[in-house]
Amino acid sequence: MPSPPEPYPHRIIAAHEHRVPAPFRAYAVRSDEPQHAGDARAAYGRVHLVQMAGLEAATLAGLARAGAARIRTAAYSDIEYAPTTLRELAAVAPGAADLGPRLAAALQCTGVLGADPAQYRRCMGTRIDYLVSRGAGFHNDVGRHWSRCLFWLLALDLADVEFVLPHAGVRVALAPGDLLVFDPSMAHGLCRPGDGGQAVAASFDAAPAARQVFLTGELLLDDGQWAALGAPWLPVEHHEARAALDLMVAEFDERSGAIKRVRALRDCMKRSTCHVDPSGA
Repeated sequence: MPSPPEPYPHRIIAAHEHRVPAPFRAYAVRSDEPQHAGDARAAYGRVHLVQMAGLEAATLAGLARAGAARIRTAAYSDIEYAPTTLRELAAVAPGAADLGPRLAAALQCTGVLGADPAQYRRCMGTRIDYLVSRGAGFHNDVGRHWSRCLFWLLALDLADVEFVLPHAGVRVALAPGDLLVFDPSMAHGLCRPGDGGQAVAASFDAAPAARQVFLTGELLLDDGQWAALGAPWLPVEHHEARAALDLMVAEFDERSGAIKRVRALRDCMKRSTCHVDPSGA
């Protein structure tokens, strides 16, 4: 099996200058897992964009066709998943036999799990999903173990689409073969470039560009890895002193990303409002 080209073209996009609604001054995310009861971490202040050089258009198209055949999306902001495996991906698309090593090498360029290549290969052995959407209104993903994760997203088939983090001022134009790594605790969505960072339903009504097809997965970080990224898990009192808004309980306007009912979140970062799932599921 040929070695994947390394390093891949890699761009780091600053995502640490946050737009925070008063009376809050920062963002943090708590966990509903018992191991972090009473703790929170700051949002990760970077987005990584890696171009998967060497992945042929035919490979991306074959993977996209296989994903779209398994998932139907009928309405704006439908986001549906279907689990897959590296073996299955290799069988459905020409040139995908070494997709696992290529993805691991591309993720290693970000450095988010440290320098050990085995950490990135390990992630390729866990869950991988097809993701098909028709645009995406603003939302975040923090339930269960996701507050301990970064997400990766490989664009297979899309056109005229931006990935947007409204509270960090991030707008990234995407093309097939682009690999994103980002913190899912921050509100994120898919927008048309002409809509100025707004998620507009009518802009995703027209076929064929209405649909977007991705591969996606999780990068599960341990406490030491979060600390190395500058976002250690700390007692909630630390974040309360910084007037942090808890992204675990925030609700977002689907179009603009604005946080709803901000006044109701006034006591969100207190130990007395801990929201832990005792089952740990």
